[in-house]
Amino acid sequence: MLEIRNIITGYGKFRVLQEVSMEVKAGEIVCVVGANGAGKTTIMRVISGIIPIWHGSKHFEGEDISKWSPMKLAQRGIIQIPEGRLIIQELTVSDNLKLGAYANYFKRGKKEFNKDLEWVYELFPILKMRSSQKGGTLSGGEQQMLAIGRGLMGRPKILMLDEPSLGLAPLFVEGLFDTIVKLNKDGIPILLVEQNVRDALQISHRGYILETGAVVMQGPCTELLKDKKITKAYLGA
Repeated sequence: MLEIRNIITGYGKFRVLQEVSMEVKAGEIVCVVGANGAGKTTIMRVISGIIPIWHGSKHFEGEDISKWSPMKLAQRGIIQIPEGRLIIQELTVSDNLKLGAYANYFKRGKKEFNKDLEWVYELFPILKMRSSQKGGTLSGGEQQMLAIGRGLMGRPKILMLDEPSLGLAPLFVEGLFDTIVKLNKDGIPILLVEQNVRDALQISHRGYILETGAVVMQGPCTELLKDKKITKAYLGA
């Protein structure tokens, strides 16, 4: 469904990704895990079109999307929930959610927009309760709900989550991962970037281990969780 092939890129003259290849198939949760600075967020930015590809290509549903703009990618259904949430704090919860539908609003119309909004409110009832409240007044966990809800308003064909558990209380993290699993069971493929290695591997079908911009290991998560190198390096065993 989504595939990147031999991607090399970086910032300025500094190379970050070293011929990275990975894919997400329909129905999967795929995680990319590794230490801070390994290049995980850069992968997300490449897929979303935020930074250019120096070498390699990216494909979605069999089509080369290497040169597509971020807007065109969003319209196609490639939706990213960025690290740090990046909600607009001065806007209400309702207005933040409306922004998520912007790329396709005029094509879908108000009826479909309202249907998507009710779906988000069913998934996160607290957002409906706080719909007229400014986004910046929400708790960290509620802001993460809002960020995911905003992404869902774009009707993702694939949802990419960049460090969704960052800075959240452990109790909320458990509910967050339950939500990710639910969305996947509802038919949304997920690409998950996480420093929370154990939880990410436990809910994902396949995983990629990234170190200094290169994939050093990949495979079914049931196997990765048993690998002694991974347990020693990332799971504290």
